[in-house]
Amino acid sequence: MVSYPALFLLFLATVAAMEVVAYAAHRWVMHGPGWFLHRSHHRERHGRFEANDLYAVIFALPSILLLYGGVHLGWGGWAIAAGAGIAAYGAIYFGFHDVIVHRRIGHRYAPQSSYMKRIVQAHRLHHAIEGKQGAVSFGFLWAPPPHVLKRQIADSEQVLLRQPRA
Repeated sequence: MVSYPALFLLFLATVAAMEVVAYAAHRWVMHGPGWFLHRSHHRERHGRFEANDLYAVIFALPSILLLYGGVHLGWGGWAIAAGAGIAAYGAIYFGFHDVIVHRRIGHRYAPQSSYMKRIVQAHRLHHAIEGKQGAVSFGFLWAPPPHVLKRQIADSEQVLLRQPRA
């Protein structure tokens, strides 16, 4: 039997590893062959949902499978810890990305810390690009400093900047 501290460390490691998984999925899947769904996220949203929201369902499936296997199929505590870590990352992502950055739920929060300001600005720079080519900052909980991203945008020959809203 695995100890509770070890399972907690596995949970935390899974949350951290999910940032790497999310970065890779965002950069090479969503801005690649999965653009047909993700495109909706880079356009003005009309209504509550967008096609990109299907990625939340897709990314929840491994968590659900691991939690189910750990609880009902006897896979063990490791599966519960890993499944819970994936679910926790999804909740953090939802809170940061959908609530704080995109304001899909109304609030008055304004980033105060340098970390939160950097993350929000990096995501806004990601959305400043029109189309799937030339985008910067694919992570959700870590991002390079804005001056680095601005230099990447300026140096890129593939970038088409989004026109400001009227």
